[in-house]
Amino acid sequence: MTRHKIFDMTFASIYPLYLAKVERKGHTREELDRVLTWLTGLDAHSLRAAQSSDMTLEEFFANAPALNPNAELITGVICGIRVEDIEDPLMQKIRYMDKLVDEVARGKKMSSILRGS
Repeated sequence: MTRHKIFDMTFASIYPLYLAKVERKGHTREELDRVLTWLTGLDAHSLRAAQSSDMTLEEFFANAPALNPNAELITGVICGIRVEDIEDPLMQKIRYMDKLVDEVARGKKMSSILRGS
């Protein structure tokens, strides 16, 4: 299986891009952090630590306590691919995260983004 370059990107390099995207659309860091903690099971302190470390996305998800059980309810297209059809578990988690960030930026209701949680 081909190793994707995105696996080795740092969370610290991705987070500012996510933040800029949601803020550009009139949303907040708190909304972004809420969906990221919901997805990963990380607390706010651990999320902040990941933002200032050289942790890769692979390490970020490996160190996350647990993927939210409702993450499998995340569906739709990101980068032209249906997230529910992605076979590589790590790539699917990364694309789940991308999808949630897109939903925050689009102004979707938080209860919908968090799949009823």
